[in-house]
Amino acid sequence: MSRKQCLFIFLTITLFFAFRYADEKARWVILPGSNLHVNGSTNINNFTCEITDYLLPDTLTCSKQNAKGQILGMKGQMDLAIADFDCHNKMMTNDLRKTLKYKEFPFLTIQFISLNSFPDFKNPVSITGIVDISLAGVKKRFDISYLFTIDPKQQLHLKGARAINFTDFNLTPPSKMGGIIKAKDLLDVTFNLNLKSL
Repeated sequence: MSRKQCLFIFLTITLFFAFRYADEKARWVILPGSNLHVNGSTNINNFTCEITDYLLPDTLTCSKQNAKGQILGMKGQMDLAIADFDCHNKMMTNDLRKTLKYKEFPFLTIQFISLNSFPDFKNPVSITGIVDISLAGVKKRFDISYLFTIDPKQQLHLKGARAINFTDFNLTPPSKMGGIIKAKDLLDVTFNLNLKSL
């Protein structure tokens, strides 16, 4: 076999696998019942604020880069209305909304950028990815931990978690009574998405 023939066969095989995996994608639509929780604390107690039923039918897309399952990228985002946050305490709910400048910037946006490995719902393991979080007019990029699972009813789920700070977004933690009660800077954010394959 000539050198040109060997080169031609090699290029043909390479292109076959490149095109095969370049087009391989997973697409999921976010279903109602998805939710987001923000856990924080003050110098007196702990608090939880949440959006319990995310209703927008956003779509998430993952693209495989090659046969090893590496990710070319992840597309899609969640736009969460700040006014939908409920802290189960009227005063705290109002304080959080005002702190997040909800009248000027009504949405918290989580934009999905990439994953470090392709999710396997049947053999769930924690994986990491990158997201852009936009809040109060500031966008920040974060690493985030994910867990993809499937339940006995074959419902797909994605859980993400990340610690952020008010000050990451140039915000001052809310306080009351002249600073006697003051929220701490750190917030633990988790979201749980119910997904359907497309």
